[in-house]
Amino acid sequence: MGVSPPYLHDDTERGVIVSVDADDNAAVSLLTVRGPWDEQLRLSVATTLRRCFTEHPDGLIVDLTGLTDPRSESTPTWLTARQLAAGLEPPVHLAICVPPDLPLADRMQGLCAGRHLPVYAKVRQARVALAGRIPGDERLSATLRPETEAPCTARNLVSDACLSWGLVHLLHRSRAVVSELVTNAVEHAGTEIRVVVSRRGSGLHLTVADGNPRLPRVMRPSRPRPDLPLDERGRGLRAVQEAATLWGAVPAETGKVVWATIRP
Repeated sequence: MGVSPPYLHDDTERGVIVSVDADDNAAVSLLTVRGPWDEQLRLSVATTLRRCFTEHPDGLIVDLTGLTDPRSESTPTWLTARQLAAGLEPPVHLAICVPPDLPLADRMQGLCAGRHLPVYAKVRQARVALAGRIPGDERLSATLRPETEAPCTARNLVSDACLSWGLVHLLHRSRAVVSELVTNAVEHAGTEIRVVVSRRGSGLHLTVADGNPRLPRVMRPSRPRPDLPLDERGRGLRAVQEAATLWGAVPAETGKVVWATIRP
């Protein structure tokens, strides 16, 4: 019987009207808020926003198209989100999506003009805008087939990143973590795997996306596999929990994204 690891999103189990998704390259997360704004929804949004920032994506889009807020009572929540995003190192690019005919759109446009919280009418516009603001020289990625060589390729990608960015002291831990995540994807998803290695200040952020929507669980230790090296064999997510500073998973349109942050 497994136990849930930290920072796993599955809000539908609790009936919360907040969802988090990740785009194909796991650089920009999408948070969708639906329903009438009240105290329960405010608390749910606040909790999910904290989780989103814990994952430290390159960008976060908050889609308020389905939010019912005729008196713009949710405004303080989005202003607080802007402060949290700006306070991270590096800052998270944040964007709000509100249809222009809603009162909240006028309220947000007036308060956020020139304050680094752009407001867009559609999610597609926000994605295009954020893609142009996110630097590409601090991210390496690879698309892998679900084959036995995939973990080795992912480890080499991490090595290239650590050597290029002067983060050699994180190399061993990062290689171990990405090896476990990719091994898990090969064994349990069996789909194409997208690995992204991003620099986060003095640390690394690793994401592994696959086509299986089922979120991972930490299971009881099993016997080691003789066909894998002793120092980098697939020991399950317990090895990730031991080596990573933070880790978790989010659902994606085509499956899920499992992420881990490695810090000194």
